[in-house]
Amino acid sequence: MDEEIRLLREQLQYHNKKYYDEDAPEISDYEYDMMQRKLRALEAEHPEFADADSPTQRVGGVASEKFSKVTHAYPLESLQDVFSFEELADFYERVENVVNEAAYVVEYKIDGLSVALEYIDGVFVRGATRGDGQVGEDVTENLRTIPEIPKVLEGAPPRLIVRGEVYMPRTVFEELNAERELKEQPLLANPRNAAAGSLRQLDSKITAERRLSIFCFNIQNSDELDCKSHTESLDYLKKLGFPVSPCYPLFTDPAAVQAEIERMGESRGTLDFDIDGAVVKVNDFAQRARLGSTSKFPKWAAAYKYPPEIKETLLTDIVISVGRTGVLTPNAVLEPVRLAGTTVSRATLHNRDFIRELDVRVGDTVRVRKAGEIIPEIIGVNLDRRPAEAQPYEMPDTCPVCGAPVYEEPDEAAMRCTGAECPAQLLRNLMHFASRDAMDIDGCGEGVLKLLIAEGLVKSAADLYQLQAEQIEPLERMGKKSAENLVSSIAKSKTRDLSRLLFAFGIRHVGQKAGKVLAGHFGTLDALLAAPIEELTEIRDIGQTTAESIAAWREQAQSRHLIEALRAAGVNFTGEQTVKSDQLAGKTIVATGSLTRFSRKEINDLIESMGGKASGSVSKKTSLVVAGENAGSKLKKAEELGIPVVDEQEFARMIGL
Repeated sequence: MDEEIRLLREQLQYHNKKYYDEDAPEISDYEYDMMQRKLRALEAEHPEFADADSPTQRVGGVASEKFSKVTHAYPLESLQDVFSFEELADFYERVENVVNEAAYVVEYKIDGLSVALEYIDGVFVRGATRGDGQVGEDVTENLRTIPEIPKVLEGAPPRLIVRGEVYMPRTVFEELNAERELKEQPLLANPRNAAAGSLRQLDSKITAERRLSIFCFNIQNSDELDCKSHTESLDYLKKLGFPVSPCYPLFTDPAAVQAEIERMGESRGTLDFDIDGAVVKVNDFAQRARLGSTSKFPKWAAAYKYPPEIKETLLTDIVISVGRTGVLTPNAVLEPVRLAGTTVSRATLHNRDFIRELDVRVGDTVRVRKAGEIIPEIIGVNLDRRPAEAQPYEMPDTCPVCGAPVYEEPDEAAMRCTGAECPAQLLRNLMHFASRDAMDIDGCGEGVLKLLIAEGLVKSAADLYQLQAEQIEPLERMGKKSAENLVSSIAKSKTRDLSRLLFAFGIRHVGQKAGKVLAGHFGTLDALLAAPIEELTEIRDIGQTTAESIAAWREQAQSRHLIEALRAAGVNFTGEQTVKSDQLAGKTIVATGSLTRFSRKEINDLIESMGGKASGSVSKKTSLVVAGENAGSKLKKAEELGIPVVDEQEFARMIGL
């Protein structure tokens, strides 16, 4: 038993750190709650193993070293969790054994990050996270970026400490993830983690960009004020300008409390903020004082946690959606089922590996839940009800939007469309095409491109070159001057070097460096398009994978259409050929030591301009070493391998300089 308790404590401490300190939980709230409940029961059965540092006795987080520490004047307590109305009835009984009759306030349990806001003479002076309940992190500057938090109060007491829950609205969360997807940045896991991570940024500008919100639900120093009850304190906070809990009805009948909790649960799908339960609090402050607190939570409140609702329904089809970065995502079409307050008819299947792991098939009866109470997902299959004709599902090998081939990265489960003009990827492709390292079209950012797409003015990168100022001027936030500048910038981009255009195409595995190598080798786009794949593979820094990707891209009808449209628009298809001769063709040359006649870059460029390969390391494949003073280990290795060694002067004579 001692070993089981020890193991549970270690697991909970690990998950506390992931959830509270790193904002990266690895298990669901329900799984965590059940683990803590099991530990609490074992500790109650075996008091000889009591430990004041047990996770059951402490609030989960600790103050990060990144921020100054704040000792809370009033502890930020946790709440006692209950998971059934029977357990809630036990809570009522414990309360009324002490205070006879009580009135209860019911509030949403908002899933965010708890903070304390401190005001002196009506001025916001400090804000801190909960931390371990006693000591938190000073995040004042980040909290100042939240518009709903009043910075100055009128008619406030000399000191006021308010507790609230910082959260990220669902609409903001979805917008941020859409932007991150376009930029191919990792997606935020859920609104709670996003809010916690945003509030704990070292740069408050990043916090401001995340558009956080807050609900305030408690006056910490209410004993210093003339408030007699919780509802009275919330009314007072609202009068001062704080955004308080969205609703806080008062009940004396436990049956009415239960009805309100159920109503709140049914509303989850309609709210713009996440909740993971409902909080029931004794309203009267004098009664609260009589009830007191344990070392971890007050005895006058309980948090009813909504269980993860799981239901079975029929999977009638699997359809593929294509994201703005070309990722193909399979989605299950379901017979509609009521789940966590909303009707669910679709659920994500994530990717090919997820389908294979669960062996999900059309016609299956599947178990569905809402991940984080937001996104419906399938968690299992009822194999006993699988029809005999159900077949394993295979992802398509062409894009359902544009018909282009799809590819899968060896180390990824994601499959992507390769279409150069795929409508699903239009915004992302245009952003890449116009970016600084590609065609460098000034003023052609995400916002402008969204307007152009929405108006139907641009359906491919080539359409940019057909735009007229008169078409752009009427668009929102544009005007005559902005329109003229944009058209001028687009026109200037026609003269960009071929290397930039190759990068702008967004060919898989062709980055800036490969674009320069290809432009330097072939000189024209037409030469690249006509080159056999064998020639591509022989080019330095290209290789088999990139060569195959280029060959596949140039064969696509969409790619050929885009190329001809750009040609007609007058876009430059020529690059500066850097290979001036083949004098050093097939030779791998290493320059080492202190050179006097050439810089390291100059001699490497010279080698490559004559068809050779400039390398930074000596091996059996090295043809020649050019050694300056203090050549060191590379010279020694060349001598050991019997590789010819020359100095700068001799090398210059060899190549005719």
